[in-house]
Amino acid sequence: MQHKEKCVVIKNVSFVKSAVKPDQYPEAELPEIAFVGRSNVGKSSLINLLVNRKNLVRTSNTPGRTQLINFFVVNEAFMLVDLPGYGFAKVPLAVKKGWGPMMQAYLGSRPTLQGVVLILDVRRVPSAEDLQMLQFLQSFGIRPVFVVTKCDKVSKNERKRQAQVIARTLQVSETELLFFSALSREGIEEIWQAVEPLLAPQSV
Repeated sequence: MQHKEKCVVIKNVSFVKSAVKPDQYPEAELPEIAFVGRSNVGKSSLINLLVNRKNLVRTSNTPGRTQLINFFVVNEAFMLVDLPGYGFAKVPLAVKKGWGPMMQAYLGSRPTLQGVVLILDVRRVPSAEDLQMLQFLQSFGIRPVFVVTKCDKVSKNERKRQAQVIARTLQVSETELLFFSALSREGIEEIWQAVEPLLAPQSV
């Protein structure tokens, strides 16, 4: 199946820096969209395909690999921010303990943060950590864009059933769920259509 190209034309994109705490962040000059989800949910693949770059964000089969906040500038007009995954088991306890304060500092104090994409696996019922993340975002007044990944790994009927389960668990409408496949590139246009208006206060 052919899918339309993304709405935003990607002219250039580059890695800016990694950070743990606010004094390490880039200058707050450009609007930012952050991406967050459980470890191994397909976050890196999603970001890479949105900006049409194969290895901008390194993918890994090892959950918990992303343990820093990574900033990428797109078209010299806005930032995409790769937030650390959660729900990982095989990382040091100190890293787990540092995750909450790191996320709270970014989500609660970053003046240029315009929106957050919350990523979920179509094969999984949203976990307690997913629900905690949603509540965390809501506590900062953030209504996330919900992206459901790995849709090529289930049948259409299973996707429909899972959409109902995911929406019911998150207490949102099924129409709020955007489906994505890294294999078929399904969903790229729809995700950009959801994200682009969040960047509207400043020209993209």
